[in-house]
Amino acid sequence: MSALGRDFDALAVGDAFVTRGRTVTEADVVAFAALTGDRHPQHVDAEWAAAGPFGARIAHGLLVLSYGAGLLPFDPEWVLALRAVREAVFKRPVLIGDTIHLEAEITGKRAIDPDRGLVEVRWRVLDQHNRLVVRAGVDIVWRRDT
Repeated sequence: MSALGRDFDALAVGDAFVTRGRTVTEADVVAFAALTGDRHPQHVDAEWAAAGPFGARIAHGLLVLSYGAGLLPFDPEWVLALRAVREAVFKRPVLIGDTIHLEAEITGKRAIDPDRGLVEVRWRVLDQHNRLVVRAGVDIVWRRDT
């Protein structure tokens, strides 16, 4: 069972887990650009991007952060919502074709009320070479077993 598939009281600061990988495709980047309207040439123009600072098209940072959330095995019985994303830092570009995964660790937890708790998690998104590409703190609203 994943750390994210447990009752609030069973969670402990220091619990850590690693997700499976996901390869970022051109279709992902194009779809994200269309959905968000972020059509910066670094993401959508191969010729422009080739002459740019990264030498190729890259995924949007927010796409990579979103994929981090999507890689987590959230159990809807316990996880109610993401409450906050704190201090997101984009450390290096993710190229089309890179494979990312998430390492996460519970860094804090507290009761909000009798029915809900708040779980603080540190996310580290890494590429296929285990290089840090994004880090963030995330607060998750958790159902408490009452």
